[in-house]
Amino acid sequence: MRQKSVLTIDDARKMMAACKVEAQKNKWAVTIAILDEHGAALLLERLDGAGPMSAEVAMGKARTAALTGRPTKFFEDRIKDRPAFLTFPTPGVMFQGGAPIIHQGDCIGAIGVSGVQSHEDEQVAKAGIAVLG
Repeated sequence: MRQKSVLTIDDARKMMAACKVEAQKNKWAVTIAILDEHGAALLLERLDGAGPMSAEVAMGKARTAALTGRPTKFFEDRIKDRPAFLTFPTPGVMFQGGAPIIHQGDCIGAIGVSGVQSHEDEQVAKAGIAVLG
């Protein structure tokens, strides 16, 4: 039987802190969602000025990345060439800003960010993932 790493709440707190630093450094009002490998929420934080809808979108981006093990940008790009891909059965959001957390080849969770331009959302998510090494 093989063993698989899992995110701890301490891991999620470290990632959240790094995401917040990146967002605040750029003066971006975003919502940050950190989910486990099953798409269940570990942490959600809506920074001052982030719109209420950004919480739903951040969760959706993170859920898509967690359940598929792929960045949501992958799906955004696929939809351009194959619009039928919109029917993909993942309960989430298929545009850039969600990033899977990959450790030793396994997806152990995801970070979704919403509130600014999609590539900036992804920049915040990647800052959080980077602290895990």
